[in-house]
Amino acid sequence: SIIVPVHNSERWLDECLKSVWEQDFEGTMELSVFNDASTDGSAEIIEKWKIKLEDAGVPVIVGSNDSSQPRGVGFAKNQAVIQSSGTYLCFLDSDDVMMPQRVRLQCEAAIQHPNSIIGCQVRREPLESTERYTRWINSLTEEQLLTQVFTSHGPTVIMPTWFCSREWFFHVGRFDEGGKGVPEDLLFFYKHIQKGGEVFRVNQCLLLYRYHPQAASHSVLEETIWNHRVRFLEDRVLRSWTSFTIWNAGKQGKKLYRSLSSANRKKVS
Repeated sequence: SIIVPVHNSERWLDECLKSVWEQDFEGTMELSVFNDASTDGSAEIIEKWKIKLEDAGVPVIVGSNDSSQPRGVGFAKNQAVIQSSGTYLCFLDSDDVMMPQRVRLQCEAAIQHPNSIIGCQVRREPLESTERYTRWINSLTEEQLLTQVFTSHGPTVIMPTWFCSREWFFHVGRFDEGGKGVPEDLLFFYKHIQKGGEVFRVNQCLLLYRYHPQAASHSVLEETIWNHRVRFLEDRVLRSWTSFTIWNAGKQGKKLYRSLSSANRKKVS
């Protein structure tokens, strides 16, 4: 099941859904779209591609929030998953574009790594946007996919590239539905790690990953990310340590110290 949440995406949606139609995967595949209160022409584009994809043998399930207010990315993704039926879930943002071999290669990897979130390398558009971040996404080693989960960049395989089994998705639990300003992908990724999940990346560029001012990630405050990172660090690591040193007397080190729980501040030597 290809999972596509949509909110006012008419600018990119044609190219996105065309990339579903162009997949070279030979197994059974369906598209599950949830339209979250779009007020532009997204619904018409979805209906156009529904006809075209079903003519090509790809069933299309379309759900919608018809209220005046969107419920947010987490809600839309959950609804798209719930209404779908595939053994595997391939997440696709409505402003991104898949390479033709994406579903085939990530499905092969998911069969080999059943408790993993499978990612891939990406090409950023515009090409010069977030160069350091894109380099980090694409160059992490297999070991670093797990050791660098505490960095400010977020998940070590980015949400628009995620592919996993339906069984594992529901074992971890659904996305947070808090709406605008909630980093639902980061929170899911942390739960995934805490439940013993693994991380694997197909080392091929399988996604065109767009950067633009309307992206939902821009609504998440840096301070929100920081607070979730510190809580995850405390739960995952610091709770089992009797003492530790913060090897940084500068601004970040002081900020970390102030952000710790009182119990962990007492452990700092």
